[in-house]
Amino acid sequence: MADKSRQNELDSGMEGIGAAGGASAEPTGHAQGSRGSEEGADSPVRVGRDAGTESSRSFRIVISGYYGFHNSGDEAVLKSILLALEEEGRAQGVKIEPVVLSGDPAWTESMYGVKAAGRMQPMGLLRAIASSDGLISGGGSLLQDVTGGKTIPYYAGVLKLAQLLGKPTFIYAQGVGPVLNRRMDGLIRHVMTRSAYVSVRDAESAALLGRMGVPLDRIGVVPDPVMGLPLPPAMHGATAGDAAAAPSAAGGGSAAAAGGEAPVVGVSLRRWRKDGADLARAAEALAELARRRPVRLRFLPFHTPGDAEASREVMERLGKLGAGSSAELAAPGDDPQAMLLEVSRCDLLVGMRLHALIYAAGQRVPMLGISYDPKIDQFLARLQEAPVATTEAMDVSAFADAAERLLSGAETWRASKATLIDRLQSEAREPAQHIIQHLRQRAKR
Repeated sequence: MADKSRQNELDSGMEGIGAAGGASAEPTGHAQGSRGSEEGADSPVRVGRDAGTESSRSFRIVISGYYGFHNSGDEAVLKSILLALEEEGRAQGVKIEPVVLSGDPAWTESMYGVKAAGRMQPMGLLRAIASSDGLISGGGSLLQDVTGGKTIPYYAGVLKLAQLLGKPTFIYAQGVGPVLNRRMDGLIRHVMTRSAYVSVRDAESAALLGRMGVPLDRIGVVPDPVMGLPLPPAMHGATAGDAAAAPSAAGGGSAAAAGGEAPVVGVSLRRWRKDGADLARAAEALAELARRRPVRLRFLPFHTPGDAEASREVMERLGKLGAGSSAELAAPGDDPQAMLLEVSRCDLLVGMRLHALIYAAGQRVPMLGISYDPKIDQFLARLQEAPVATTEAMDVSAFADAAERLLSGAETWRASKATLIDRLQSEAREPAQHIIQHLRQRAKR
């Protein structure tokens, strides 16, 4: 009877994944292009079977998240996790063999040099987990239902499937919530309390899990994995417009600004309000800044094609800029480290996208955040900052004032944030350390 009950639970978990896949609010990846292995910004991370040197033990880990959809922020999360696992595995004398659940497995394999399986193919997903040593869920905002009612059942279903198969599960720096459907609380509590390791990326996520019944002493609060993402090994071949935009030696910022040219203001926007009023206000604020002083507005599309379309709309609304000011759209790219390099070349970053702000923090680039979601406020709070505006309200004059202060006082900002950023970057590697330690200890039993 116990075996039959276990099989029924397993069937139930598979049905939940299948149902989520059938009506997901998330986009479906279609691109099947391949990439070469050129050195520099486009070089893939090799952390699969051929990575590193021979170790005494190897562990295959399945990674579940919103991967394979060409969203620069989510791909940056994946790349950061892969790098952290590789480096920590090397430090502990083991080899990690990742298998990524992806919306576009062929692209993910080509991009990162790891194995991948279709995230919406139940049998392939089952085989991947069954042949693994454990499953990582994260990072990113996976357990929330703002983007659709199927999101939580899918990600919780993947976790439950791994647990039913007897695999240890690890929650890697997730942002939990908002959860509007309170009936999801029990499902989330179920998979969290049965996970070997739980970490979230902010105190608010930990508090939400605590209210759901997850013991707070089992929850670690760590930074987003992307805080640990380094610049590409080689800076040549990157995508900022020209050599004048190369990072200055002081950390963040452009060499152009250091030489007296217009400073580069990176702009990361997304469409949020259906009526476009938020984008209209952003255009007005950016135009005000560009009329007050010369700036080079460089729009950075983190999620294509949506962010590029939103950026073009704002650029069309800018109108006549002041003398010496200009606006341009950076070419979108697949490699998150190439976008990280773009951000490092900015003298100021204006961002709606969470990972645009995280990129800026990691590269010591002063930032102004525009909030559309609590996760923006929560990240800025860790830097003792607050949003300059929201998608519902923006004071154009106050925005331009704040931007001018940061452009003229960048070194002061960097000095005031250095200790906070150093701590976040150090703590970003903690999940990888805990996960590999657990796998090693489990293997000794």
